[in-house]
Amino acid sequence: MIEILNRQKTSPIDRERFERLLKRLVRHYGLGRPELTLSFVDDPEIRDLNKAYRKKDKATDVLSFALNETGSDGRFYLGDIVISIPRAKEQAAELGHPLARELEILAIHGFLHLIGYDHDAGHEAEEAQLHTLYLKKD
Repeated sequence: MIEILNRQKTSPIDRERFERLLKRLVRHYGLGRPELTLSFVDDPEIRDLNKAYRKKDKATDVLSFALNETGSDGRFYLGDIVISIPRAKEQAAELGHPLARELEILAIHGFLHLIGYDHDAGHEAEEAQLHTLYLKKD
């Protein structure tokens, strides 16, 4: 099950848009029916998470928490993606595209981390291919 949570109040979120995107990514990588959560939050919440789990006391754009395990209930738990709406707004403005597009870019980036991609391993080409395949043209 893919769950989309909106835990911030400044921007409406098209949950169906992100559910469709994540379902396409799950199919693309042949992951079956994983449990996956995508949460949209504000800066204080992502800063707290970043501080607690990465020891970095600052807000960031996206965090991924990979589980990649099968629970005692038999379900495959892929993990959680958390995106900061304020960071995404700033980045969208800097890059000159709509917020929805930036949020999709961050969701793809977070998803790749859940399945094991690492910045040091250079997953930029894979990420660019996914942008071409799966991002809506706004």
